[in-house]
Amino acid sequence: MPQKKNVLTIDSLAELALVHQPPCLSLYQPTHRCSPENQQDPIRFGNLVKELEASLRQTYPAAQTRLLLEPFEDLAGDPDFWNHTLDGLAVLGGPSLFRVFQLQRPVAELAVVADSFHTKPLRRFLQSIDRYQVLGLSFRKVQLFEGNRDTLDEIDPAPEVPLTMIEALGAELTEPHQTVASYGGVGGGSRPMHHSQGGKKDEADIDAERFFRAVDRAVIEHSSRPSGLPLILAALPEHHHLFHRVSQNPLLMGEGLMINPDSLTVDELRQRAWQVVEPQYQSRLAALADEFMAAKSNGLGSDDLEQVAQAAAAGRVSTLLIEADRRIAGRLDGVTGRIEIADLSHPQVDDLLDDLGELVSEMGGRVMVIPAGQMPGQTGLAATYRH
Repeated sequence: MPQKKNVLTIDSLAELALVHQPPCLSLYQPTHRCSPENQQDPIRFGNLVKELEASLRQTYPAAQTRLLLEPFEDLAGDPDFWNHTLDGLAVLGGPSLFRVFQLQRPVAELAVVADSFHTKPLRRFLQSIDRYQVLGLSFRKVQLFEGNRDTLDEIDPAPEVPLTMIEALGAELTEPHQTVASYGGVGGGSRPMHHSQGGKKDEADIDAERFFRAVDRAVIEHSSRPSGLPLILAALPEHHHLFHRVSQNPLLMGEGLMINPDSLTVDELRQRAWQVVEPQYQSRLAALADEFMAAKSNGLGSDDLEQVAQAAAAGRVSTLLIEADRRIAGRLDGVTGRIEIADLSHPQVDDLLDDLGELVSEMGGRVMVIPAGQMPGQTGLAATYRH
């Protein structure tokens, strides 16, 4: 049976952070988009499943172990799945849950059994501040893309997002009195030509405004709000002013791409989009570091693991920065904040940084996983406290 791929959202992370019946199995691995590299991916996946099995057998009987691993083994044997992978894979399962997430960036191999799910790689992906979306907009076609500094992929919009003006306006469109055609190809120099009869150009302008409003409403509700990502508009220059005027999307960036995205390859579109996003990305990283250093100098911040754990348990952490790709094996008492360094191979041991991130989130704090080079310190974490 084909495996269902789950859409990773903030709500997904919240679901995984809930208390689940143990054991919680977490498997991560890098994957590849194309052959021949992707031919090794299911083999590596099978080896990681064997690691899960070895860990489970330390504590759980063979029959329960087989039942827990069954959905993982089904996934391993699905050739269609392995022929359509991205850059990273996260598979999380337990007695009452099984989730498969494909990611747009590689993740380190990991197979761990614990009392809670290992979600740091997912949090890193969701809370990485280099992610963004692109809205490709013309009267004939609406497209959505999602990406980061390294990659960009076209995604399927929700069914509620209209893909053309005709789909959005239907019988209310002023056709057949007006037709819209694009001349000069699909490049940045093409311009839509309005063929009107008398005052029909005014009706065409009304149609365009109503179409843009419909697209904006649907994108807010079904894409921007669930993802929380900045949105870049890619459209011909004459469409930018109108769309920005009617848009109610707080995540729409002021600077956009003055070009029909059909005239670019996806990688060219990514390069242009990243030129828009990068200044904001660098500025936000610097602001996070400055915020922590100022708080620490005033006694309202720390990068000491034990101090931060106690503050997190007390609900005092406002912002927690976690270093990407850093792991500290151990146990965290979420009530007292007491920590115990231990061996990650034990079934009841997880990553302390992962557990701290979950605890801070549960307490209403903000958690950001950022590159090692931008961390304000060397301990793998930095916390700013509430006043």
